[in-house]
Amino acid sequence: MSLPEQPLQSFAEFWPYYLAEHQHPVNRWLHFAGTALLFPFLVLGLFHTYWWWLVLPLIGYGFAWTGHFFVEHNRPATFRYPFWSLLADFRMFFLMLAGKLQT
Repeated sequence: MSLPEQPLQSFAEFWPYYLAEHQHPVNRWLHFAGTALLFPFLVLGLFHTYWWWLVLPLIGYGFAWTGHFFVEHNRPATFRYPFWSLLADFRMFFLMLAGKLQT
């Protein structure tokens, strides 16, 4: 599914596009792993040293972009819709964690 010519106007419009760009189970699990690893590094940044916060984008985007470029062979939605993409990453993570999203 490619992005429509007209910009998406809501997260409700974005979500089906996001899921279509994350159909391959390996890509979904790479996103899951990257998001899951954010939490311990967030704690390290809060209680140890703020330098750990610099690692957060590398971990999250590293896993996700690997899934896009090498598994799905598509362009991450982050480039055009950064906030909705981040929100959708967390939504997908928690849906997968709850077993409510097919992988």
